[in-house]
Amino acid sequence: MATTITGANRHDVTQLIPLIDAIPPIYGKAGRPRHRPDAVYADRAYDSQPHREALRRRGIRPHLARRNTPHGSGLGRYRWFVERTHSWLHQNRRLRVRYEKRDDIHDAFLKLGCIRICLNRLKPSLC
Repeated sequence: MATTITGANRHDVTQLIPLIDAIPPIYGKAGRPRHRPDAVYADRAYDSQPHREALRRRGIRPHLARRNTPHGSGLGRYRWFVERTHSWLHQNRRLRVRYEKRDDIHDAFLKLGCIRICLNRLKPSLC
């Protein structure tokens, strides 16, 4: 899981590549740790040729919904994981409404929320 914090007036599209680059290595299996996912699924807001090319250069298959096409791209089968995770993060009141002025404090609460989600997914009886 990777997260980034930006100002509310920043568009999400500007953070696609920095977020992909922020993915930590995945250890556990023999060999080199993985740094990138196999594929990225995103909605129409991320549909642009530069983003597709940047993802392909990193060895990632882009599954980005095309603009000006009818709905039914099939990405909803995968996107709901993201929406569900946002819902879980918003169970923490401090993440739903930002009260902190300092980025480092908000980032710490965001990381705690992510840790809580991971713990709940691994061992539901812990939290």
